[in-house]
Amino acid sequence: MAGGGTGGHVIPSVAVAAELCRMGHEALFVGTRRGMEATIVPRAGYAIEWIEIGGLQRVGWKQTLKTLAQLPSGVWASRRILKKRKAAAVFSMGGYVAAPVMIAASLAGVPMIAMEPNAMPGLVTRKMAGRVEKALLAFEEARKYFPPGRTEITGLPVRQEFFDIPAKAPGRVFQVLITGGSRGSRALNRAARESWPMFQRSSLAVRVVVQSGADEHVELAREFNTTGLDGEVIPFIHNMPAAYAAADLVVSRSGAGAVSELAAAGKPSLLVPFPYAADDHQRHNAEAMRNAGAARMWTESDWGGQRLFETVTELAGRPDELARMSEAARRLAKPGAARRAAELLAECGRRV
Repeated sequence: MAGGGTGGHVIPSVAVAAELCRMGHEALFVGTRRGMEATIVPRAGYAIEWIEIGGLQRVGWKQTLKTLAQLPSGVWASRRILKKRKAAAVFSMGGYVAAPVMIAASLAGVPMIAMEPNAMPGLVTRKMAGRVEKALLAFEEARKYFPPGRTEITGLPVRQEFFDIPAKAPGRVFQVLITGGSRGSRALNRAARESWPMFQRSSLAVRVVVQSGADEHVELAREFNTTGLDGEVIPFIHNMPAAYAAADLVVSRSGAGAVSELAAAGKPSLLVPFPYAADDHQRHNAEAMRNAGAARMWTESDWGGQRLFETVTELAGRPDELARMSEAARRLAKPGAARRAAELLAECGRRV
C-alpha cells in the first residue's frame, strides 16, 4: 500500500486494506515517519515499512534537490521491501511517498493498481500512468491521462463506517464539526476563532468541535477553553465516522477524501476550497457538491467568522433544508470503491 503524507492519501488506502484482509489477504504499508501514515496505519492495526523521501511540488529548490537525491535509495529500499515481503501487487494513492514504491514495482515486474481521486492526476500518477494495470478514478476527466482501456470510474474508497451513519435530525444542541483535513486549515481555524464571541452572545445552543491540526492546536485550544462554549479543539480526530455521526453540519475543505466522506455519511456541509490546491481541484469538488444541493460553498477570501456564525445560525433554524442537503449528499455517494480496488489487487496477485 503506497501513498502517504496526508490523511487524504492514507485513509482511503486503509479502507482498501480492510477489504483485502476481509478477503483473506495481507496488507503492508510503505511510508515515511513524518507523514500521517506514521500515526494512522499502526493505529488501524496494519504493518508498515519505512523509507526516506520528500515532496517535489511547490517545495522550493532545496527540498527538490534533497528529494531527487533521496529517490535512488528510496527505490532501492522499496525494492528490498517488495522482495522480502513477496509482494503480489501494489496499490498506489499517489503522492511523493508512492514514487519510489511505484518505480521499484515497475522494475521488479510487480503489477500496480492506481487510485486517482482528482480530475487532474497528481505528478507521480501521471508519470507512472503507462505502467499501471488499472487506474481507478473518481472523475471522467482523468481518463485522458491513462492508456485506453485501463481506467474504471469507482469513486474514492471510503470506510464502511461512513455509509453506516444514520440520518440525524438536529437535537436541542446544534452540533458543528469544523475540519481542515489531517493537518488542519489556518483559514478554517481563524474563522472558528472569530465566531466564538458571536456564539457566546447568541441564544443558539451549539457544540463546536474543531480538528485544528497539530501546528495551531495548543493556542487554539487554550483560547477556546476560555469561551465557556460547549465543544473541544482536537489536533487530529482518529474516529472521524463518530465525529460525523454526531455532527448536524460539517465545515470543511473540499479535497477528494473530504467530499467522498461527506457524501457517504450524508452530511450537509459548508465548503471552503483550499485555493492553492493543484489544478484548483478543490474548487471543482466543492462546486459539484454545491450544484447537487449537498453543500454551500465560499472562496477563502469570502470566508470568515461572521459568515460562519450567520450560516450556522440560519441552518440550525431550517431542519428541512438540512435534511434536503443530507439526501442530496447521499445521492452522490459511490459505495464499493474499496472492495473493487481489493478485488483488482487480488486478481493481479493471482497472475504473479
